[in-house]
Amino acid sequence: NRFLYFCKMKIIGITGTLGAGKGTIVEYLVEKKDFIHYSVRQFLTEEIQRQQLPLNRDSMVLVANNLRKQHHPSYIIDALYQQAEKVNKNAIIESIRTPAEVISLRSKSDFYLLAVDADPQIRYNRIVERNSETDHVTFEEFLSNEQREMQNDDVNKQNLKQCIAMADYVLNNDKTIADLHKNIELILANID
Repeated sequence: NRFLYFCKMKIIGITGTLGAGKGTIVEYLVEKKDFIHYSVRQFLTEEIQRQQLPLNRDSMVLVANNLRKQHHPSYIIDALYQQAEKVNKNAIIESIRTPAEVISLRSKSDFYLLAVDADPQIRYNRIVERNSETDHVTFEEFLSNEQREMQNDDVNKQNLKQCIAMADYVLNNDKTIADLHKNIELILANID
C-alpha cells in the first residue's frame, strides 16, 4: 500500500496595535520556523507607489479603505491568501485590520489569529527606533493614528479593537524579545 501525504499549509494572521511587535513575530516565524511572509504593508506600498501618492500612514489607510470599498472588505487579505495558496507552505499574513478579513481567513482551514499589544509609550519608542517612512510622527500623532484605526462601524475601515477581540491568542509584548519568542513557541506547540 502506498499512502500519499499532503502537506496542509498553516496560516497565521497577525493583528495588533501600532508598534506592538507584529514585525518581530513575523521575523521569528520566517527565520526560525520557515514560514513565508505576506505583508499588507508591502501590498499597500506597491499600490501607493503606483498611484504616486506620498508614502505615509495616511496614504496607507486611504488606499486600504478604498481598495476594500471598490472590491470587498476582505480584498487585500484575500489577495495575499491567494499568493500563499500558490506556494502552499506555512504562511504568516501581516497585518489583519478588519473583522471581514478575519472572517474570510477563518473560512480557510488551519488559520490562527495572533494579536499583539504593549504599553503605548513602549510601542511609540519602538516605531521611532524602526524609523520607517510611515513612522515619522509625534507621540500625539501616534496615539491619534491608532485611535482612528481602533474602532469603526464601516466594514471597509480598520477596526483593530474587534480584530484583537477575535484573536485565538493575544500576546502582551511589554517585556523582552526572548519572552516574546518563548510565548510564540508555546502557541506553536498548541496549534501543531
